[in-house]
Amino acid sequence: MATISPVHGGGELVDRYVTELADAETLPKVVVNDVDMTSLYRIADGTLSPLTGPMVKDDYDTVLNGKHIVRDGKKWAWAIPICLPVTAEEARSAPEGAKVALFSESQSKVFGILSVSSLFEWDKAAFIKSVYGTERVDHPGARLWMNDDRSTFIGGELSVLPYDDPREFKDNIFSPSKMRAYLAEKGYGASIAFQTRNPLHRAHEYALVYGAESLLRAVGDEKKVGVFLNPLVGQLKGDDVPAKTRMQTYARLLDGGFLGEGDMDEELWKAKKQNLKEQVKLAGLDMRMFYGGPSEAVMHAIYRQNLGITHFIIGRKHADAPYDDKSAIWGDFDAQEIFQNLEGELSIKTVNVGFAAYFEELSRVALVADNKDKKSVSISGTKVREMLNRGEKPDERVMRPSTAEVLIQYYNEKNAAKN
Repeated sequence: MATISPVHGGGELVDRYVTELADAETLPKVVVNDVDMTSLYRIADGTLSPLTGPMVKDDYDTVLNGKHIVRDGKKWAWAIPICLPVTAEEARSAPEGAKVALFSESQSKVFGILSVSSLFEWDKAAFIKSVYGTERVDHPGARLWMNDDRSTFIGGELSVLPYDDPREFKDNIFSPSKMRAYLAEKGYGASIAFQTRNPLHRAHEYALVYGAESLLRAVGDEKKVGVFLNPLVGQLKGDDVPAKTRMQTYARLLDGGFLGEGDMDEELWKAKKQNLKEQVKLAGLDMRMFYGGPSEAVMHAIYRQNLGITHFIIGRKHADAPYDDKSAIWGDFDAQEIFQNLEGELSIKTVNVGFAAYFEELSRVALVADNKDKKSVSISGTKVREMLNRGEKPDERVMRPSTAEVLIQYYNEKNAAKN
């Protein structure tokens, strides 16, 4: 029988989908951009359980001040408010007790209704200080909010129509209900997910392999371990590689059987009578990035718990984005340490992974902390991007050729479009 994590918040998986929206065309409209619409749909499909709509003021204040939410008198870990900002004009047409139609800015149609139960001002300075742990705004996370002209939040109960995803990789996007059904079908006794927003270098790959092998060693021999490359495919900042291209790199990595090649502990998998190549699955998660370091690591774990995953990998500088002067906002391992001092319950277990590199003496990738006396092969991310831009493949000890080939094509097309 499969082991599936309980829904966060102690209840059932939230489902806010409806087949029709009665009288929606007669209601005042709130215009919703694609980023906010993604968050609303993750409420609707249960990824953000126990939320049933954008946060009301009580939840918002509790998260900002105490890093938790309260349900049935019990505290549950929560680190970033999930809110719906509106313009001053929209706020005037959406008093508490009213209903508003949610209008997609990009699709030019109504996709949902919100029953408003809370309307409150957005103190952006307090928001940034709580989420990012700094008052400075010269970093990608703060710019998400400082560049937003809206200054009021509305919260309440949400109802939305099903979303028709036009993207070519939609079959590799997993909602909580889809993932939970998959876990049950496979009968996994434990499962582990790896978060990424980037194409994978071999050091990134190894974080997933190391996490999977750590779990494999910890569970009983009778438990089969499900391994999930679980990238975010929602909205990112402008210089990140787009989801379509990243999903192509991940698919080639897994379909080609390259993940862990040369770096995995083959004897361990053989002794456990399990097979990484057969047990790893590409499962995209359609959620935005907050570039929030430790706070976002907590949210990433919550998403995966609601997917049903039992274990989640937390790496060095998880969800990191430095100040504009390249100085660090958080310590290298702050995102791991935050889980030792949560202000509310969280069922999913974390597996910590340090920095990895290819070592010449080992002829494979391994953890730096365990091999300080050995010579590592490293290339800066900036230099890798420069090589790919020139159509050159980086050292195979740093990046798989299959990944490099997809990225070279992407940069070629991007550069051609500029000329």
